[in-house]
Amino acid sequence: MRHAFVLALFATVTTASAAHADSLLDYQGQCVPFAREASGIQIYGDAWTWWDQAKGRYARGAKPRVGAVIAFARSDRLRLGHVAVVSRIVDDRVLMITHANWSRFNGERGHPEQDVTLFDVSPRGDWSMVKVWYRDRNGLGSSVYPVNGFIYGAPDRSAGKSVRSASPSPELSSPQPDYVGSLIDAYVAE
Repeated sequence: MRHAFVLALFATVTTASAAHADSLLDYQGQCVPFAREASGIQIYGDAWTWWDQAKGRYARGAKPRVGAVIAFARSDRLRLGHVAVVSRIVDDRVLMITHANWSRFNGERGHPEQDVTLFDVSPRGDWSMVKVWYRDRNGLGSSVYPVNGFIYGAPDRSAGKSVRSASPSPELSSPQPDYVGSLIDAYVAE
C-alpha cells in the first residue's frame, strides 16, 4: 500500500513538473497553455474560444498593447484558432509576438518563438487581418489570418465581474529584439 502511494505521488510530481518548464522558452506544446503562462490571462479551452470567453472578464479591443493576447479567429487554415502574446510594438502596423506551436523546429511543431514579426495587412489598419513570420520560409508567410482582436490583462470594468489583473512573463521579449529585421520582413516583403 505504501509503495503504491509513493509511486502515485512520484507520478503526480513528475507530471506536474513536466507541464511547467523552467523557462517560458523551454516550453513545448500548444499555443493556449503557452499564451496563458506568457500573458497571465486565465482563459482555458481552444484558442478560437478565447475572444468570446474574455467578454465580461477581461478588457478587449482592437489596439495592440504589450502583454495582450492577440486572438486569431477560427478559419480554414486555423481550425482551432491561435493565440499569441504581444511582446513589442514596432510601428502602427508591425508588432512582435511571442507564441508557441507555429513554425517547425527540426520537423516538429510546439516550440516557442520569441519576438516574431506580425504584420497588419487589413485595409483599414485595424488589425483584423495579419501575416505572421514563418520560420520555414524565413520571412512572412503568404497566408492572411483573420483576428478577433486583443485581450488585455485588465479586468473588464463594464461587466462588474472581478478577475485579477494579469502579469505578463518577464521572458516575453528578448533584451535586444531585431526591430529593423521586423520592419524589413513586413514592408520589404510586400
